[in-house]
Amino acid sequence: MGFSTCHWCHVMNRESFSKPEIAAYLNDYFVCIKVDREERPDVDGVYMNFVQQLTGSGGWPLNVWLTPDRKPFFGGTYFPPDRRRGTQVATFPELLSRIHDMWKKDQGSVEPVPIFPVPPTSPFYSKQT
Repeated sequence: MGFSTCHWCHVMNRESFSKPEIAAYLNDYFVCIKVDREERPDVDGVYMNFVQQLTGSGGWPLNVWLTPDRKPFFGGTYFPPDRRRGTQVATFPELLSRIHDMWKKDQGSVEPVPIFPVPPTSPFYSKQT
């Protein structure tokens, strides 16, 4: 999730999403959905809440991995494309590979993390959204 004036959203788009090898991996192994937080603040709010609970902070770009029934199990904000900047966190390609391998080997080990507060009657969970 991101928005048009978000600097780091544009950086991640340029560094990762626009790279042919990363885009191909995403398209081969994930169902990618880009959400503009200004158009869908309800969706942004749910997953921002999740990432803040998971990591202790939030921001954009907001990257969240979900089960097929839209339950999040991992997320974060900006992930670098490589280790050029001396980063200690997993790079975006490494993270994609780990998530894909984990899902492929044992989907049952991927447990959704509860997100609060989102009542089940929220319009977010309707099939129309």
